[in-house]
Amino acid sequence: MGSAEFACPALDLLLKSGHDKIVGVVSQPERPSGRRQKMQKCPVDAFAAANSLPVLTPENINTPESVESLRALKPDLIAVVAYGQILKADILTLASKGCVNLHGSLLPKYRGAAPIQWAIANGERETGVTTMFINEKMDVGDIIAQEKELILPDDTSASLSGRLAKKGAKLLIETIEMIRCANAPRTKQDEALATCAPRLKKNDGMIDWTRPAKELSNRIRGFQHWPCCFFALKDKTTVRVLRARVEPDVEKEPGTVLETRGEGPLIQTGAGSLRLLELQPEGRKPMSGNAFLCGNKMAEGERLSAPLR
Repeated sequence: MGSAEFACPALDLLLKSGHDKIVGVVSQPERPSGRRQKMQKCPVDAFAAANSLPVLTPENINTPESVESLRALKPDLIAVVAYGQILKADILTLASKGCVNLHGSLLPKYRGAAPIQWAIANGERETGVTTMFINEKMDVGDIIAQEKELILPDDTSASLSGRLAKKGAKLLIETIEMIRCANAPRTKQDEALATCAPRLKKNDGMIDWTRPAKELSNRIRGFQHWPCCFFALKDKTTVRVLRARVEPDVEKEPGTVLETRGEGPLIQTGAGSLRLLELQPEGRKPMSGNAFLCGNKMAEGERLSAPLR
């Protein structure tokens, strides 16, 4: 069971290993995407179709009809990677060897839908992947195995996700082999260490210039490519910030435009300043900070704000 791009390396490696028969793939239904809202398959659905694997795409996996469709496949094990729906008891007890999940963090840290994004946004230096047995609570099942991964200074959610997806795919294959051999460990999670990584909302990307520059830089890297970090110009144009660099404090009010030359605008924050190196005004393509200054009126001394939406 999987939907996002993060799950594709695991399905690919499982397919290539040849040790198990994939009796079915469960993914999310087609959704409207892009400006024209054209219906599009999610990455796992597209990958499965390209490899002639049988695919189920129920709107709700827990309906009696969906459960019966799964039961008809007679699975020994259900492997879940970035699927996007909560599994209830009827599914968790359906496979003889249970359900396992590959999660993009070192549980119990960063339980939830956006562990990679929040790990970067919160300035973590290390994260990893975890396999666990699934129960009815989100990401609290017994841990089977974990692998650590350093978060590099220039990592974005996309670059880190790519590395974790590959590392996680290998860990999932190893986990399935342990389950096959009946020697998979079960380690209870320490609730005292648990943290949350909730699903990202559009407003999470609104830039609050009173935050420290380092924190804003981390959020800019962590929230690519959605929701992206953004602010508003005086004419209400929304501008996404795709890349930025932390620079020294100038002791002005947060949000003050300090410079409008060089590599890009320099903005005062709550602690330090932020050089905006790559931006994307609403309705336009991404551009360098220097190119942005050539085509957008921004005066030194003016105050920036986040869009009111």
